[in-house]
Amino acid sequence: MGSMVSIPAPEQAATHVVTNQPPPLSPYDASDDPVLLEGLRREGAGWAEEGIRRLGLRAGSAEAQEWADQANRHVPVLRTHDRYGKRVDEVDFHPSWHHLMRTAVTEGLAGTPWSEDRPGAHVARTAGGLVWGHTDAGHGCPTSMTYAAIPALRKEPELAKVYEPLLTGREYEPELRVPAEKRGLLAGMGMTEKQGGSDVRTNTTTATPTAESGVYTLRGHKWFTSAPMCDVFLVLAQAPGGLSCFLVPRVLPDGSRNTFRIQRLKDKLGNRSNASSEPEFDGTVAWLVGPEGQGVKTIIEMVNCTRLDCVMMSATLMRRTLVEAGHHARHRSAFGARLVDQPLMRNVLADLALESEAATALTLRLAGAADRAVRGDAGEQAFRRIATAVGKYWVTKRGPAFTAEALECLGGNGYVEDSGMPRHYREAPLLSIWEGSGNVNALDVLRALRRAPDTAQALFGELALAQGADARLDAAVVRLKDLLATTSEAGVRRLVEHMALTLQASLLVRHAPSAVADAFCATRLGGDWGHAFGTLPDAAEVELILDRALPGRN
Repeated sequence: MGSMVSIPAPEQAATHVVTNQPPPLSPYDASDDPVLLEGLRREGAGWAEEGIRRLGLRAGSAEAQEWADQANRHVPVLRTHDRYGKRVDEVDFHPSWHHLMRTAVTEGLAGTPWSEDRPGAHVARTAGGLVWGHTDAGHGCPTSMTYAAIPALRKEPELAKVYEPLLTGREYEPELRVPAEKRGLLAGMGMTEKQGGSDVRTNTTTATPTAESGVYTLRGHKWFTSAPMCDVFLVLAQAPGGLSCFLVPRVLPDGSRNTFRIQRLKDKLGNRSNASSEPEFDGTVAWLVGPEGQGVKTIIEMVNCTRLDCVMMSATLMRRTLVEAGHHARHRSAFGARLVDQPLMRNVLADLALESEAATALTLRLAGAADRAVRGDAGEQAFRRIATAVGKYWVTKRGPAFTAEALECLGGNGYVEDSGMPRHYREAPLLSIWEGSGNVNALDVLRALRRAPDTAQALFGELALAQGADARLDAAVVRLKDLLATTSEAGVRRLVEHMALTLQASLLVRHAPSAVADAFCATRLGGDWGHAFGTLPDAAEVELILDRALPGRN
């Protein structure tokens, strides 16, 4: 038997030498974005900058990014019964989910702003979401609903007195216990049913009054109820006086479990770290929130708050995937040069940067309006009423196309799960669907224009602040006024799209560098643009746009 030929180790591994691949993005600073920090200061929350920067570093850490990955790979599991056959209806999560949730709640990203009598508190929370959302979008659902539940709950002061201090706290206690015995609570929401979806007035869940004033029992089935592990839920049901809003706790004051039978968890396209469920109510104890028959009016403020969070999370996904695309282009070479140095790739990245900046600027403007509206500013209340629906329609619509283009910047590397980009891509469509699809939000804009003329006045008052600064913007405002006078219900999407672009352009003209504002107005308003990202005109100052969006690119 002959002797074996010895091959040096380096030669054995020669076919596996890895070159021309970017290093891991983490650790990075998710708050390293001038658009975010400028908007934070502009909207009255500059006092929160140090905390936002600290949270940005944590969001971009390898540890937090690993939490996000693990929470999505190990999805929630429904446990209907315990080992003895007793019904428990609990959802088990990977430990990473709890790490994400604990950080979000501790950092005040749930209900905390409602307890802080400080101008800018709601802006600071939105900015926190814009950076912490670089981790995982799923856990933003229960924090968003907890935040949004407070104004609706205040329609019933006695209930608010009990629950609000716990919903606005910074303690995360995931175990199901008597709410009043915990240091912190989370809130969910149950509106949609199989037969109606967004048409909640067709709900068939019934609410029967008991002998105790304000206490009812519910019977019915909800089609989408996110975050079933929350402590309390705001639920719509048909009472004798019509569709009404109710507070449903998972655990009753005496320590017994309320009837909240989780039939199944939804197998969703994205948002997989978060549990969405179908609960069944059968003799479920509930407390009336607001007057009977005014359920939609009572819960609408909750919807407004969650719609703002949809805009915020879409803007976050844009920024997160832009950072990833820029990082890849900076370290990857093809055809003799780094991708980031190639003219066409620079055009694509700059176009994405414009879209991202416009989305972030609008998000923070909406947060500022929400903050001032809470404090009684009637003009900001009217602006918020229409602009939030406009932003919800447009920014969330742009998300899927944006994330797809950012993914493509990574080529095949972006198409594999390890890159994280497929998770972001699957997440993007949700924000347009949640809290009313595109049609629902577009029609809501039309409804506001017809029923509340002060909303149009507030919108044009905002646009007037940029009057004379850019001829294309001025022309767009004139066209918008013409569209308002002629648009039918069938054409309302076109109207809302024009509203959104005009509003975004006005913010950039007032607050962004001239290179950014000029390129946005030339393309989005002036028509000097193609039908895909990466079609900026030659006149666009791409280098200046990229230097702002991707610091340290060189």
